[in-house]
Amino acid sequence: MGRIAKGYNEIMNMYQRLQALPKVELHLHLEGAIYPETAFELAHKNDVALPPCKAPEDLYDYETLDAFLAVYSAISRSIVEVDDFRRITYEMLKGASDSGARHVEFFISPHAHDGVPFARQFQGIRAGMKDALTDFGVTSLIIPGMNRELGPERGEAYLDEILANRGDDVVGLGLDYYEAPYPPEPFAQVFARARKEGLKLSAHCGEAGPASYVRGSIETLKVDRLDHGYNVVDDPELMKQARDLGIMFTCCPSTTKYTTPHRDLTSPTHPIRRMKEAGLVVSINSDDPPMFKTDLNAEYQIALEDLKFSPEDIKASVLATIDHAWVDDAIKRQWRTEWAEDIDRVIASL
Repeated sequence: MGRIAKGYNEIMNMYQRLQALPKVELHLHLEGAIYPETAFELAHKNDVALPPCKAPEDLYDYETLDAFLAVYSAISRSIVEVDDFRRITYEMLKGASDSGARHVEFFISPHAHDGVPFARQFQGIRAGMKDALTDFGVTSLIIPGMNRELGPERGEAYLDEILANRGDDVVGLGLDYYEAPYPPEPFAQVFARARKEGLKLSAHCGEAGPASYVRGSIETLKVDRLDHGYNVVDDPELMKQARDLGIMFTCCPSTTKYTTPHRDLTSPTHPIRRMKEAGLVVSINSDDPPMFKTDLNAEYQIALEDLKFSPEDIKASVLATIDHAWVDDAIKRQWRTEWAEDIDRVIASL
């Protein structure tokens, strides 16, 4: 029992040290950050049926990306009123702040809310962002995610809605939902229009789709960041191209246990580990934390202990998230200066 207690204390000590590390979260989904208890309460309030389960904590039991997306969609339908969106946004940002995040750029899926007007959604989301800034000091920006399964024509209409509800807090456009068989190339025109409108671009790719989807996201969509991108390791030439471009991959370790064949995070061949070792710009993120029973701080601990990131790798990842955040260069310089002491103190303790 003594050895077990010592091991547990060491794990908790590492978690607590990492909690003090200033972080930027670049891959977090609003609808994927809904706590199961909140999902049950809102589904009951709004008379929406969730997948059958015995208790709230059982709601997030699944083994595949398809099963996860089914739960994700059902929960999204239970978010209806302005205060529903305020609540889930506030709770998401509180969770991120509790993990040491000081800035969050999060995805939203307005099309997933079954006809709820975009304006109502944005009203609630912005109220939650404002309250979280006041209560926790965490800044945040919105990246609407386009459902690739709906096709590029629907994507054009989606972009129209986003631009109609745009404010300074809407910073980019993403491409998400199930990849295969929905390659990125058909979305070139809508992404080009978003770029002309001043939006930054990202795409989920190389998670369930092949390395060619990573290439298409880089070369055709001309994204600024790549979300996941793990199958880039299947194409050495593409890895070199991504490294030369210095493009960031927003990686989410725990998610790979559910949505990819790479279930063993300790494996020397795990793609995130290979990406880091190949010199790609890799950041650590939480994706859908309660749905994958994790948080941002735990993801950093996984990177350190399972994926064999060195303390300097962790520092490089943190600094890269600052450099690749979609904020003004003046703000990035300010963060690098103001956070430097806290970053160095934590890294020295690892």
